[in-house]
Amino acid sequence: MNGISRRKFLSLSAAGASSMMILPRHVLGRKKYVAPSDKLNIAGIGVGGQGGGDLSRMESENIVALCDVDWDRAAKTFKKFPAAPRYRDFRIMLERQKDIDAVVVGTPDHVHAVAAMAAIQLGKHVFCEKPLTHKIFEARTLTKAARKAGIATQMGNQGHDMESIRVLCEWIWDGAIGDVTEVHAWTPHPVWPQGIGQPMEAPQIPETLSWDLWLGPAPFRHYHPCYLPQKWRGWWDFGTGGLGDMGCHIFDHIVWALKLGAPTSVEASYSTFVPDKMTWDKPKNTETYPRASLVTYKFPVRREFPPLTLRWYDGGLMPPRPEEIPDNIKMGDTYGGALYVGDKGMILCGSHGANGLRIWPEKRMQEYQRPPKTLPRSIGHYQEWITACKGGEPAASNFDYAGPLTETVLLGNLAIWTGVKLYWDSENMRFNNHPEADQFLHPQYREGWSL
Repeated sequence: MNGISRRKFLSLSAAGASSMMILPRHVLGRKKYVAPSDKLNIAGIGVGGQGGGDLSRMESENIVALCDVDWDRAAKTFKKFPAAPRYRDFRIMLERQKDIDAVVVGTPDHVHAVAAMAAIQLGKHVFCEKPLTHKIFEARTLTKAARKAGIATQMGNQGHDMESIRVLCEWIWDGAIGDVTEVHAWTPHPVWPQGIGQPMEAPQIPETLSWDLWLGPAPFRHYHPCYLPQKWRGWWDFGTGGLGDMGCHIFDHIVWALKLGAPTSVEASYSTFVPDKMTWDKPKNTETYPRASLVTYKFPVRREFPPLTLRWYDGGLMPPRPEEIPDNIKMGDTYGGALYVGDKGMILCGSHGANGLRIWPEKRMQEYQRPPKTLPRSIGHYQEWITACKGGEPAASNFDYAGPLTETVLLGNLAIWTGVKLYWDSENMRFNNHPEADQFLHPQYREGWSL
């Protein structure tokens, strides 16, 4: 031992072994080896549906905690990550489990903001499903809080990483169809019931469901299977309708390609339905979104771009087919599509900027010389966020981008709710012509819940 005691030798050996366990992979010089210190500790909030799917795309990291109010629906995710502790209340999970680095929020829309904010306030990185929030005030507040905390964020509009959306932007910026003054966007959603009233029955709550926690910050109402799973999207208290569900996907490439800021006005027309308990002198349905709607946004001049009219259609409504597009060409895809109208032609694409991305008329497409690739290509929507969490570049749909995008989407729902044309003052977050609508920008949380 050359003068070193056995006890000292063992102590030094143990210290050395411990140090080796946390050495980063670049020190070890093994390209495929990922040291424990290089992995994120990720927790999931709302893991039974899309949130569980998100976590399955992050298996390269440590999934250290799972939270869901419906353990029957979450069973598949629980089985996939058996070592992760299980919780029903995300507040308890965040309080008790100190090893969490980052959080994935996959709850219904009305819980997004309170869950994400709870994580932000503890300095956790956040991946939140779309739409980012249920109310405009929440989107504005969450965006500011994340920026101040210096955390890595990403919204779950997964199409933002696609090659086609970048090609679309490059074509528009290259002047492929000239000045774009009009865009039509649509989706066949909702694919769940809307235009219905509140049920009168109050059936027994399933044993595996914590109904009060599922309601979270929303006003109390009795459990009914008409709310879940997924059918909550059609209810004003919980979801954001067809526009909220698909708008953050379909508006994504429109906002990016045309460099849209906030709209100056928004108005809507929509189908109506009068539940039995309402009278014909009060036709508004305050329970669920309409079965179909048409929303019109107006955007001002933006640097090199002229004013823009953006029209949104859902529930099976579609824009008229232009004469330049042959009848055998499908307008969009299963989830919807968009039509850009310029003074030199049109671009038709699917819901995520893909599936049928093409310039019309055909002669314009044949003559067009593709521009060089100028936008960086994505390493993957989930990997962008993981890399950002580890100190890399910010993810492309971080909250500074996703927050304003969500606000634009939610403004359309307020136009549907009020039934009037709204003139929007984004800087001061108010309506210039209809101050009565300002109250709907803010959430009204149940006692015990806050942002």
